[in-house]
Amino acid sequence: MRNSFIPPERILMGPGPSNVHPRVLEAMARSTIGHLDPKFIELMDDIKSLLKYVFRTENEVTFAVSGPGSVGMETCLVNLVEPGSKVVVCINGVFGERMKSIVERCGAAPIAVEDEWGKAIDVQKFEDALDANPDVKVTAFVHAETSTGAKSDIKTLAEIAHKYDCLTIADTVTSLGGIPLLIDEWNIDASYSGTQKCLSCPPGLSPVTFNDRTVEFIKNRKTQVQSWFMDLNLVLGYWGSGAKRTYHHTAPVNALYGLHEALLLVKEEGIENAWDRHKRNGKLLVKELESIGLPPMVKEDERLPELTSISVPAGINEAEVRAKLLNEYNIEIGAGLGTLAGKVWRIGLMGYTSKEENITTLVNALKNILNN
Repeated sequence: MRNSFIPPERILMGPGPSNVHPRVLEAMARSTIGHLDPKFIELMDDIKSLLKYVFRTENEVTFAVSGPGSVGMETCLVNLVEPGSKVVVCINGVFGERMKSIVERCGAAPIAVEDEWGKAIDVQKFEDALDANPDVKVTAFVHAETSTGAKSDIKTLAEIAHKYDCLTIADTVTSLGGIPLLIDEWNIDASYSGTQKCLSCPPGLSPVTFNDRTVEFIKNRKTQVQSWFMDLNLVLGYWGSGAKRTYHHTAPVNALYGLHEALLLVKEEGIENAWDRHKRNGKLLVKELESIGLPPMVKEDERLPELTSISVPAGINEAEVRAKLLNEYNIEIGAGLGTLAGKVWRIGLMGYTSKEENITTLVNALKNILNN
């Protein structure tokens, strides 16, 4: 007979998931109820309200998609991208490339605005692409590129997009709860995120938000949404306003308990205080890493405090260092992706993981490994 799985206790300092707050784990262990139970519907309404708080929005269409951040990405794109259309997609890492791939799968033509990995999107190149393609109606970009730790100025990108009467889709998977994100103030039309980064919740849900302009655009599209499961017109029958809900799918009940508790924790701390904590600890991490000869890859004004890419020193086998951190110190950090594979380590300080003691533990461990 097989034994139950007992996971090891790790300090999760990679690009996600981050460590989950004990209150969130406790919440997820509570009794399961039906997904159309009146009490569960009350919980859904509360989750919507708390998501509005962390997104800094009053958008009524704000809820959690049943699936990880990539499902949130697809939800935004398949609802807003019609076959035969053009979409400007900003690419400065893996997740911009993923958006481009989804646009192609929607039967649309992506117009790529590409920048070097580890750098912010060039806002002038973005405007030039829109100026050269007046028939574009949808644009997409990443706020916090998880593959590099670079932050782009999505406030300015949104201003430019609206000047050309385009809708905006923002990937905020790594930014939500970690750095300032003001959906309404910055006029971001649609955004998707994830639970496993700065919200200190397990992976498996994707918070999304759509403003009225976006919802109207979806309702007036000429073709059916390419996905039944992600069709906003159908999902809103389940996540919409009021007590009467239509059956759409069986929601991950206990996962939503966890998200609710995680959002309560953010509200208790205060979203601005959460941003400040991530900023303070991110600066401390960089300072401590530089003191042992490990400089950050991304320049300071474009660097995420919650995710830092460190260039691997010459002559060091980066995979061996990560293995020793995991096996000898129970610390997980991330490898480079795509063009950065083998060249960088990605170190996360997200959510419940963002603590000074974790920084000290990691830096001391790296010092020991690199000096032996």
